[in-house]
Amino acid sequence: MARLQTPWARVRPRLEIIPFIDIMFFLLATFMMVSLSMIHNAGIDVKLPKMGTAKSMDQQPNELTVSINRQGELFEGRAPVTLAQLKSRLADWQRAVPDGRVILQGDYGCDFGKVVEVMDAARALGLERLIIRTEKPEPAKP
Repeated sequence: MARLQTPWARVRPRLEIIPFIDIMFFLLATFMMVSLSMIHNAGIDVKLPKMGTAKSMDQQPNELTVSINRQGELFEGRAPVTLAQLKSRLADWQRAVPDGRVILQGDYGCDFGKVVEVMDAARALGLERLIIRTEKPEPAKP
């Protein structure tokens, strides 16, 4: 029995690698964007002041973030609070996490008096590990 010869039977299949590379780069970029969006920001978005000696810090489980926006409103994490509520929450938090640290992030345009009030409230409770969050300035472009 003779085997039928078709035009495509003689052509050897080719494996095209360029589309695979494109797909792999797309997947890599997608996973990078998703992983960046998973970074936890405990506070609200504020325009932080810039400081040349700012250091990078990883988010620790024993941190409490207090934010002050441009209008002078206080936030513990992402929840709005008054100064009296913040004092109460700081006291509760200190009892629960005695070695914790308070991260204070104030908007660049906020009233400095509010920052001092929050620092004073934390210090009055004996919280000595106070950190003021800032940003590194952008490098000068040539």
